[in-house]
Amino acid sequence: MTLRLGSVTTIVASSPETAKEILHKHDQTFSGRSVPDAVSAQPNPEGTLAWTPGDQRWRNRRRICNTQMFNNQRLDSLQHLRHEKVGQLIAHIRKHCELGRPVDIGQLAFATSLNLVSNTIFSIDLVDQDFNSAQEFKDLVWRIMEDAGKPNLSDYFPILRPFDLQGVRRHILSSYRRMHEIFDDIIGTRLKARASDKMSRTGDFLDVLLDQCEEEGSDFNLQNIKPLILDLFIAGSDTSAITTEWAMAELLRKPHVMHKARNELVEIIGTRQSVKESDVDRLPYLQAVVKETLRLHPAAPLLLPYKAQNEVEVCGFTIPKDSKVFVNGWAIGRDERYWEDPFSFLPERFLGSKLDFRGQDFEYIPFGAGRRICTGLPLAVRMVHLMLASLIHSFNWKLPIGTNPHDIDMTEQFGVTLKKAIPVHAIPVVEE
Repeated sequence: MTLRLGSVTTIVASSPETAKEILHKHDQTFSGRSVPDAVSAQPNPEGTLAWTPGDQRWRNRRRICNTQMFNNQRLDSLQHLRHEKVGQLIAHIRKHCELGRPVDIGQLAFATSLNLVSNTIFSIDLVDQDFNSAQEFKDLVWRIMEDAGKPNLSDYFPILRPFDLQGVRRHILSSYRRMHEIFDDIIGTRLKARASDKMSRTGDFLDVLLDQCEEEGSDFNLQNIKPLILDLFIAGSDTSAITTEWAMAELLRKPHVMHKARNELVEIIGTRQSVKESDVDRLPYLQAVVKETLRLHPAAPLLLPYKAQNEVEVCGFTIPKDSKVFVNGWAIGRDERYWEDPFSFLPERFLGSKLDFRGQDFEYIPFGAGRRICTGLPLAVRMVHLMLASLIHSFNWKLPIGTNPHDIDMTEQFGVTLKKAIPVHAIPVVEE
């Protein structure tokens, strides 16, 4: 459909056929981004990966990320880090078992994801082992995602942008500045270490970026690498945590599905071993649970907004140049023409199915498709499977007294990402 939002022509694609035309057949035309005013408020917005046009600068950043952070060899070499961080998560939850207290699953998943990403980029934990400092980062990240996704007059009437009539730019700027302050401290410490010892290299992604900054003719510098780092933090922590929380919410609502997933884990791994990434290939039902969660609750329900670089015909309709284009992945995943009983959580639909989320099946595109498919997909998939499997395998879960499975509130809170409006709290129990 076509919407006229203020002075901006906005196209919404809500079918697999249209999504394929936009993201595959005409992916060059739609390689641009329609950037919300809230996003352009950050320092050095031209340094982002998610929001820049699909030009040479974007290709350079994507190449660095793909070869130095998200390629299989690099991810395999950092398996021990993911196992360590998930081990810390399980150890933390065990403390709550002794007291019989419920835990906030989303917050703990976020802290774990954040520490994993911070170790991959900086080789340090940003969240303390007791997870007490996780809330500040979660608040910062969600404020950025919520403000970037909320309706804003500045986006509907670009001529009004300098006035910031709703105060969105002023509200979000403090979050951007706080994240940049944190990055400045870490980068400053690393630069001092590199200056005092020319051989001082941790081999992490920050070293890769700093090496790029030192190359003659490079378009990387100490200022424009921070928006790229922020993109990776948000994409790596927020979306993985959201998916894990939605999965646990669905499993708690359907105890028989939780039971089936746990039985598979115990049968394949036993009760004394911890879950490893290498086990996931032998866990088809767990994989089906994750796929079904991504179908019903895609982390980015409208993906990110595209921009038509020139006038183009799509499915017999003319899309004018500079139109904003949304691909409604949320609606596509619930299309009755492709999904039987589309509003029910049924992992079994994926057993024996070749449908995958890597951008080839347009009825199922939680990570997008085409040249601007989510860069962090390989890491996100590994992390979500490992976290969810470990939570199910290590504990029996029960709801707080007085709460029935059907009482779990599944209301969505919309930003650029789609999180649960009411956090999931559940009580972990260890079988003797």
